[in-house]
Amino acid sequence: MAAASHAPRSATRCSHAARVPLHAPKGCAALVGLVAVGLGLTGVAAQDARPAAGTADKAAGTADKADGAAAAAAGTLAPHRAVYEITLDKASSGSGVSELTGRMVYELAGSACEGWTQNMRFVTRSTNQAGAAQINDLRTSSWEDAAGNKLRFDVSQYRDDALVETSQGDAARSEGSVGGKGGITVDLAKPERKKMTLDGNIYFPIRHSLTLLEAARAGRTGFTADLYDGAEKGAKVNHTNTVIGRKYAPGSVKMPAALKNGDKLDALASWPFAISYFDGGAKASDTAPSYELAFRFYENGVSTRLHIDYGEFSINGELSELTFMEPARCEAAPR
Repeated sequence: MAAASHAPRSATRCSHAARVPLHAPKGCAALVGLVAVGLGLTGVAAQDARPAAGTADKAAGTADKADGAAAAAAGTLAPHRAVYEITLDKASSGSGVSELTGRMVYELAGSACEGWTQNMRFVTRSTNQAGAAQINDLRTSSWEDAAGNKLRFDVSQYRDDALVETSQGDAARSEGSVGGKGGITVDLAKPERKKMTLDGNIYFPIRHSLTLLEAARAGRTGFTADLYDGAEKGAKVNHTNTVIGRKYAPGSVKMPAALKNGDKLDALASWPFAISYFDGGAKASDTAPSYELAFRFYENGVSTRLHIDYGEFSINGELSELTFMEPARCEAAPR
C-alpha cells in the first residue's frame, strides 16, 4: 500500500506509503480509515469491504503467477490487494474510545506505464465509555499518472450509514514540472465546484511512496515532503516528516506461515518507516504532529505491521490477506 494512502488523518482523512492514507475526529468515539469492514460489525458483511471499483476478482486467474518480485527488481510497485485487521492498541480516559475493531482493505492496480489506481475502504466499529457504538466507513478511490503529475480522486466518509463528507476532483501540475513534484492546480467538483492553486513542492501519494522507497534504497534516514491526496474537502496539503530505519535484508523477517503469499515478502528487503503528519503550513519544528504512522515497507510497495498514533489513542493493523495481481501490460511504442 502506498505510504500516504494507508495513513488515517486526525479529522477527515485517509492515504500509501503504503498513504495511508483515515478520519479520526478528536474526542469522538470513532475512527475511520483506509479500508474496509470491521470484524463483527453489526449489519456489515465482510465481503462488502471490497473496494467498489476493485480489480482483484478480475485478476484471480493470473494472481498465482504474480508474486511482486519482478516489481521489486524493477524498482516499482506490485499490484496487490491487502487486508488488515484493525485493533485498538491503547486509549487515554479522555479519548472517547474504549473499544475499537475494524478491517482495512487496500487495492493497487496499474503499472509504471499507464499510471496507478488505488481503492481503499476502512470501516470501524468503536464504542465510547458510556457504551454508545458508532460505525465509520471511509471509501477512497484515486488514479495517478505514472509521472506523478496528475491525480483524480473521490473520497466519501459515512457515519452510521449517513454520508457526512465527500470530495471529488482533479489535480495537476503546471506544464514543465518534472520529477512528480511542484505546485498544483486543483479543480474540485465536490463538495462544491471551485478551482484553486496550491504552491510548494507537493507530492501526490504514489509518487511520494516511490520516492520514499528510492530514499530507503539509497541509504537515507529521513525525508520531508508536502503531500496532497484530495481528502478533507480537497483543500488541504499536509507536511510530512519521514524517518527511515535500518534495512531488513531478504529472509531476516519472516511473515506468519498461515499468511498466503507471505513467503513472497520474506524474499524481499524491507525498512521500518515512521511518518509524522502535520497540518498544512506547520513544520516539524513548530508543533506536534496531527498523528504518526509507523509500518514496515517492502521494496515492492506492500506494507505490514501498521501502527497509527493519534496521541489520545492508537491502533494496530495486522496484514491478514495478501493477493498479488498481474501488472497492466506496457504497450510497445509504435515504430
